[in-house]
Amino acid sequence: MRAAIHEKKVLPVQIKPLQTRKTVKYHNFILPVIVVFCLLFIWYILCVFHVFPAYALPSPGAVLKSLREELVAGRLVNDAIASLWRIAVGFVLAAGLGIPVGLWLGHHGFARKAFVPLLNFFRFLSPLAWIPFAILWFHIGDKPAIFLIFMASFFPLALSTMSSVANIPSIYFRVAHDYNYKSIEIITRVTLPAILPQIVTALRLSYGIAWVVIVAAEMVGCQDGLGYGIWEARNGLRLDIAVFYMIVIGALGMAIDRLFAQLTKLPNIRWGYER
Repeated sequence: MRAAIHEKKVLPVQIKPLQTRKTVKYHNFILPVIVVFCLLFIWYILCVFHVFPAYALPSPGAVLKSLREELVAGRLVNDAIASLWRIAVGFVLAAGLGIPVGLWLGHHGFARKAFVPLLNFFRFLSPLAWIPFAILWFHIGDKPAIFLIFMASFFPLALSTMSSVANIPSIYFRVAHDYNYKSIEIITRVTLPAILPQIVTALRLSYGIAWVVIVAAEMVGCQDGLGYGIWEARNGLRLDIAVFYMIVIGALGMAIDRLFAQLTKLPNIRWGYER
């Protein structure tokens, strides 16, 4: 009798978390869809009642028509590939240099005192301020855009990595020294495992900044790309084209951010998001 009563009490406790997870997944999907449909409906109503003239706010139908035209012409695909290529090269360079610099600064207090003010100065300086120099130094094409992406991503990554290393409890390093860990072993077996969650977050934030910068850089320093597509549409008074380029930019940005988010599910990183 006691065993039967005990089973009745345990079963609901085991089922509830499964139901909760299913509900959360359902809400994660349906709620954003509802919000998007509401925004589309508001957009449609504004166009139907001519709150703004057609040349200032194109209708959803006009945007879809322009999207088909650009896809058939192949311009949209070429511009998207060009932008993704530039942001990939610039961001990889920034991460490849910024994270090691942050690790070095995090482990050396004297270096932090010497270089942090300079890094903060450049971090607060808008990357777009480098546009005239980028064009003069690298002319027109991929190089100035890659340079601007690097400048936008390097300093936040370096400072975030440095701050994460500096905040590691000192007991971790004392234990590592007791086990006679070498410098490389301390970095690979103590430092990196401790800061991987913070590095993933810093990568996502820096990528967001880089994505904004690439659009602005392509408007003035390139002959193709998503940013150039918006600039060309503006010059031709084709805001319908500009709108769907904006939609493509936002969709690609979200898609790549979701790829970064998958890193948080890795066993060695997930613990930092579950605390």
